[in-house]
Amino acid sequence: MRKKGLAIWLFSSLTVTSLIHLIDAASALLLNNPKQILQLYPLINQQLQQIPVDIYFYATAASTAILWAITCLVAFDNPVEAFLNKILSDAKNQNTAEVQILESKSEVLDLMCETIESDSETLAQVKDLMRNIRNEVRDIQPIKETIEKTRKELVSLKRQIENLREKVLFSIVCPVCGKKLSPDFKICPYCGNCMTLKEEMVIVKQYR
Repeated sequence: MRKKGLAIWLFSSLTVTSLIHLIDAASALLLNNPKQILQLYPLINQQLQQIPVDIYFYATAASTAILWAITCLVAFDNPVEAFLNKILSDAKNQNTAEVQILESKSEVLDLMCETIESDSETLAQVKDLMRNIRNEVRDIQPIKETIEKTRKELVSLKRQIENLREKVLFSIVCPVCGKKLSPDFKICPYCGNCMTLKEEMVIVKQYR
């Protein structure tokens, strides 16, 4: 309020001063009287006296109107009313924003409900699928056990075949290094020992 009173006093003083110059300009323009107000300014009164009367009149009239309008605007400006209007405007904007937020939240809630419903349907389908898979696994379990048993038997058979192969292919043993060798070897590839097969006499009984 103090700033407002100071502004009103300043602009009203300028308005009165401009009005005095306007009266002086009107007197000089209409009555051909000398410009007396401009003679009061020191140092620049000669330059001011050279201003044409019509320009002096229009300039003072315009400045008086502008300063009077500014004074009225400052005087009739109610800060309390402006503050209340600002509060009401902010409240209206806030309500609008809250309404928009509520609408967006309601849309989000609708989307969430739709998502939950679709998820529940998907979950039910997944449960049915898991139940079917569990039943199929239960049916497959005996087949799995049979396959495992067959695999073990095949492994055992493979070992037996390997042992038999070693016995057939590597039927002799080097007396020096003890490595198993094939009967085709005449010299031991491991130690270089000369392999000689012993000839065994087979007694054949005479049959009558």
